[in-house]
Amino acid sequence: MASSSGLFSSIRGPEISKSKTLIFNSKPYHHHHAFINVSFPLHSQSYQKKQNKLRVSAASSSISMTEDIRTGPEDLVASILSKVTGTDRGVSLTKEGHKEVAEVAQKLQKYCVDEPVKCPLIFGEWDVLYCSVPTSPGGGYRSALGRVFFKTKQMIQVVEAPACVKNKVSFSLFGFIDGEVSLKGALNVLDEKWIQVIFEPPELKVGGFNFTYGGESEVKLEISYVDEKIRLGKGSRGSLFVFLRR
Repeated sequence: MASSSGLFSSIRGPEISKSKTLIFNSKPYHHHHAFINVSFPLHSQSYQKKQNKLRVSAASSSISMTEDIRTGPEDLVASILSKVTGTDRGVSLTKEGHKEVAEVAQKLQKYCVDEPVKCPLIFGEWDVLYCSVPTSPGGGYRSALGRVFFKTKQMIQVVEAPACVKNKVSFSLFGFIDGEVSLKGALNVLDEKWIQVIFEPPELKVGGFNFTYGGESEVKLEISYVDEKIRLGKGSRGSLFVFLRR
């Protein structure tokens, strides 16, 4: 989200046997006291080397295919969820941890549907499970100082057909005063992957107080993957988001 109170800135191969030598052992044939025992190599040495190279290449291809099967979309989804769950939406992750999440997200992009902005799976209620930049979802409320006073309880995004987005951050102020910041915006499709959301001024509720402040804000988001379970988004400034369907 562009404003400090915005919720988000975006919505084995088989073992190959060793080559063998074909041997013909003729039965003793006595003719003029002659004995014949003939051994023919199956391949010449140069041909054998070529065959070995082919076998190595085939084995490598088989291993690659096996890895692709093992890291299909379901496995990648499980992997990325295991890396971001319980990290306070990415805050407690190390630099290496963020890198691992980005690598899995990049692999998942290969399985994204064509024109995800037109996919009905984008609609629904989503939890913000992760962001590579802690202050992108929630703005100042999620900064290092903000987290001291505002303990985040929920971060939710609702995408409603045909073009409505609602973002909400609920928190506990000083640990005992409940509050929330909410935004409502209009969704515009920019191309087959990118969307733009223009938000109205945020609304803040703390205890019995309710008021709006600030002005409009605008964000752009690339939908890089979506299925029945998760949605990945990438902001215009490179922030990576992981949304989990509620």
